[in-house]
Amino acid sequence: MPRKFISLSAAPLFYLLTACADTAVKPQTSAETPAEALPAISLDFPFVTHHRGVFNGRTVDYTASVEALNVNDAEGRPGARIVSISYVVEPDGQPDSRPVMFVFNGGPISPSVYLHMGAFGPKRVEFSDDLSADPKTAPLVDNPYSILDATDLVYFDPAGTGFSRVLPGKSPEDYFSVEADAQQTAAFIASWLESNGRSGSPTYLFGESYGTNRAAETARQLAELPEPVFLDGVVLFGQAVNIIEYAQRPHNIISYVVSLPTLAALAWYHGKAGDQEARLQDFVDASWAYAQTDYLDALFQGNTLPADQLQLVADQLEYFTGLRSEFFVENQLRVSKETYRSELFRDEGLVIGRSDGRYLARVVEGEATPDPSGGLPAALQEAFPGYLSGELGVTSTEGYLFDSPVRSLDGWGWGGQSPFARFDYGAGLTVLLEKHPETRVLVTAGYYDTMTTTGASIYYVEQETWPGAPAELKFYVGGHMAYSDENSAREMAQDLRAMISSSK
Repeated sequence: MPRKFISLSAAPLFYLLTACADTAVKPQTSAETPAEALPAISLDFPFVTHHRGVFNGRTVDYTASVEALNVNDAEGRPGARIVSISYVVEPDGQPDSRPVMFVFNGGPISPSVYLHMGAFGPKRVEFSDDLSADPKTAPLVDNPYSILDATDLVYFDPAGTGFSRVLPGKSPEDYFSVEADAQQTAAFIASWLESNGRSGSPTYLFGESYGTNRAAETARQLAELPEPVFLDGVVLFGQAVNIIEYAQRPHNIISYVVSLPTLAALAWYHGKAGDQEARLQDFVDASWAYAQTDYLDALFQGNTLPADQLQLVADQLEYFTGLRSEFFVENQLRVSKETYRSELFRDEGLVIGRSDGRYLARVVEGEATPDPSGGLPAALQEAFPGYLSGELGVTSTEGYLFDSPVRSLDGWGWGGQSPFARFDYGAGLTVLLEKHPETRVLVTAGYYDTMTTTGASIYYVEQETWPGAPAELKFYVGGHMAYSDENSAREMAQDLRAMISSSK
């Protein structure tokens, strides 16, 4: 497969998890973003428009609503004014029987623009299969891969992003924690269902990146409401729930094990793999089998590993990753995902993408190199204001926030205040499944995503002991936003339809 690269200027960050790709999670520090520092929103919501589209070959009439809902905080006081965008199919029967899916991106915190404009919205930015093409030139087209034929869609923006804001007496940082962020989300979902007469609808969550952490904790809080909302399905796309792997602590040997399939996929894509004739999935599967056995055993032995065995493992890692075996020997078989990004094409002066490793950019000495795949989220941001005004009738996009006030992970409450804290962000799903074992769970990732990896997803699912049916795993060609690839967008839509159909 030929290599392609683009040169990009710095693109806005749309998920702050990228900031900690090779660092440990840090403790919370106080944020300093008063509510009055955020731009005020003077729009008179709601904005309601009516549309017709063809999704999965089916003609669908639907109503789009850009609307505001006030929700309370955990103490029952006024908390936030959440502005969401919903697409509801005009019913031909009882609306309570139709599913509804709440969709959100990650961060923490970011608006849901990226899934909205890249994945399941009625319109989609159509990126070229030619990765050397400038993403900014990608057109906005009708989206046949929207799942509106199967479920209504509600896009959620946390307070401090999009048009959503905290209410008077609150500060944005009041919601800057795993638990408080999910409380806001759960309060919004419960309020939306009730105010729209949909309390009996099959209900699904779709979270991307940090949104998977939000989905897990929101699932728990919904299940524990005085009037519980038991979810029919939860989708974790680009799961960051076992974030201990994402942070890739140097002495966490599991992180190297679960990262190997991603390095193998990238080596295969860029023509560096030891077996270029193998199918991508077969090569990745072989790397995973090796990672769990000989590689894990060698890492566990550490500096007691005999020199001849060290060389044997290093040779095999060269086969899977394309990096010379001497480099693995020099680094005691420990090569992080971030190191791999800069090493694979070091001799050619190139670095591979963090969120999508298919992309390459040239390294300029003395300058910071932005993520080569950063043009994808930037293009979705650029398309969104025109879509809001042109398609959804929003009279002004002034004040819409793509960047949240959380400037680093230091400002986020992760729930642990010591080095010995337990980072069990998936515990919320266990609570839901104990109460409602019928809930379906789908865990997905992109093969070429170096942040939330396929191996980490497999490891997460295999380590959980959930009641009910085991979670499904699905992997797609592409990176952190695998839906930027057209075939992957189609496959993902079909997988979601299958999940919804099987859980009815």
